[in-house]
Amino acid sequence: MKGILKLFYYLYWFLSGLRYRAQRRLTQPGLVVASSLLVVAMTGLDPEISAAYQAFTLLACFLLVSFAFTWPFRARFSAHRALPRFGTVGCPLNYRVRVGNLSSGLQKGLTLLEDLADPRPSFSDWLALQAADGKRLRSFQLSQRRNPNPFRLATVKHAEVPALPAGEETELSVEVTPLRRGILRFEGVTLARPDPLGLMRALVTVRLPQTLLVLPRRYPVPPLALPGSRKYQEGGVAFASSVGHSEEFMSLRDYRHGDPLRHIHWRTWARAGRPVVKEFQDEFFVRHALVLDTFTDDPHSEAFEEAVSVAASFVCTIQTQESLLDLLFVGPHSYCLTAGRGLAHSDQMLEILASVRPCLDRQFITLERLVLNHVRAVSGCICVLVAWDEDRRDFVRHLLSLGVPVLVVVVVGRGQNRFLDAGPLQVQPERFHVLEAGQIERGLARLN
Repeated sequence: MKGILKLFYYLYWFLSGLRYRAQRRLTQPGLVVASSLLVVAMTGLDPEISAAYQAFTLLACFLLVSFAFTWPFRARFSAHRALPRFGTVGCPLNYRVRVGNLSSGLQKGLTLLEDLADPRPSFSDWLALQAADGKRLRSFQLSQRRNPNPFRLATVKHAEVPALPAGEETELSVEVTPLRRGILRFEGVTLARPDPLGLMRALVTVRLPQTLLVLPRRYPVPPLALPGSRKYQEGGVAFASSVGHSEEFMSLRDYRHGDPLRHIHWRTWARAGRPVVKEFQDEFFVRHALVLDTFTDDPHSEAFEEAVSVAASFVCTIQTQESLLDLLFVGPHSYCLTAGRGLAHSDQMLEILASVRPCLDRQFITLERLVLNHVRAVSGCICVLVAWDEDRRDFVRHLLSLGVPVLVVVVVGRGQNRFLDAGPLQVQPERFHVLEAGQIERGLARLN
């Protein structure tokens, strides 16, 4: 069975590569001529249809002549791309590309094409996608529409290059629309010149590797009355963001019986001739936990991508000047990242969320343990979940039993926004929200 699947995978790999090369090499009229040539070739199998042979010969001659005109294109170019630091999923992004003509003659009629990294998946990723689609079909969840190509990285508009004399440069504006989170890799730029018939392009590629970090999509979130209040944080801010005792102190004082030896300030003791210890500052402040559920059996599910976007929206909305926000999720390892009060900025959390991937090899209990080990320090907990099963209801029930205020947001696929029982939050329905993919912005607007 695995051998047959690999055969289909290699067939997909070959056909997708062939399609990509055809779209690069052929213009729109050229694609029409090539498609007509294939249709005529199939209908021409009947020797009684002589017109098919004549059309086939004519179309083939057009393509051969166009190919002959593109063959001698050997111009040389230089290129420099000025990318911004970040992009955002679904938001068009403009940047500048400077192109120089290194050949000895005038170059005109050129089009600049961007060369992105190969988006085709590995065999394991392709297999996981097929398994998820098969499960969706078997469960008759046909309303969960998927992007026809979930591996597509971005769309880039072609830029027309003005006539470029020998030895001169020009600057172009290029627009790219990222379609996926993470690192968008650029491998080079290609200068294309059409043949006199306008059917084929002659291509010259300039290698220009660069990367752009694409952040998750963010939605506006109304001002929230988040659960919880100020809570005692032993050791102050520094302790709140680290393990063990804080190294932040208010002042020095004389040693008193019972002070721990690790608090002794040895240099001052040596100068003063008596034991001196560091005095730490303990504080009360608000600290929220933002829990992101990464446990799904579909690595390219729209609900998971929207859950990451919802988490990113909370990161950008929650004010952390006088509070802390802890982002907790599970990937290859368990992660707890803290922002606020000078420890880190929301931009750093967004960079982390840009690279979050589904956790396929662990159970939800891993996230529950991470949160429960951390929960004694937080004022409240915001849970962004991708399902509402018994494990997740038990998790929320456990948090409530510990006296932790909870806000639960469950993100579901398109067409799945049926009534979900609030379970342990039935007595607090305002703390339980279901958001449907495709209508996330409308759902977030109803939060209070």
